[in-house]
Amino acid sequence: MSDLLDDVLAAYGGRTAWERADKISARQFFGGALWAMKGHPGALDDVRVTVDLHREHTRQEPFFAEGHHTDFTPGRIAVEDESGAVVEELLDPRSSFAGHEFTTPWTRLQLAYFSGYAMWTYVTEPISLTFPGVQAEEISGWTEDGRDFRRLLITYPESIATHSTQQTLYIDDDGLIRRRDYTVEIAGDTPAAEYTSDFVEVSGLIIPTTRMIYPHDENGVRLPEPLVVSIRLADIAVS
Repeated sequence: MSDLLDDVLAAYGGRTAWERADKISARQFFGGALWAMKGHPGALDDVRVTVDLHREHTRQEPFFAEGHHTDFTPGRIAVEDESGAVVEELLDPRSSFAGHEFTTPWTRLQLAYFSGYAMWTYVTEPISLTFPGVQAEEISGWTEDGRDFRRLLITYPESIATHSTQQTLYIDDDGLIRRRDYTVEIAGDTPAAEYTSDFVEVSGLIIPTTRMIYPHDENGVRLPEPLVVSIRLADIAVS
């Protein structure tokens, strides 16, 4: 494992603390231009999100109707009712995005799949970076707005659903991840730069509560517009 990843784990409360925890849940507030573009303005704004820390699984509720929640795993996305009965489901959901571009609308299940893997990727970090098959390699540094960052190139295995196979993390001198670059494979390989801030400690874990996602150019320079997605977490609980 990369020495830099060791530093990151320590900064976020330590690997042991993350391994002892089971789930993280929070109120999730979404903004940005993406949701209207995909045909679901205001969707999944102010809902409860719960992610598992030992497997890739996300639940968001309510999902368009009271008593309905999403059930996300890499190979399946479903909407279930309070009893666990399936309302609708989609197997092998990633294949449904074949031919999509950035502006292609999503079905509700495609929305749930995207949000499910995205929130799991974000909220489980950094412990998910230690999962089997995940590779972390330190690459050349980066300077932005007068601040120097070390960088980790993360390569995910096929078993993990996420934005793209390779993603780059920008690490501040305090060991915290301040930026993540990736392409959204299911939306025409659109490049994105995600900025994290407003870190809080919950049950010994360090968790960022704000994420702002922008496009970037071919040189990795963030473009000021549009704000593609904003994410804010509140009422965070660790179990």
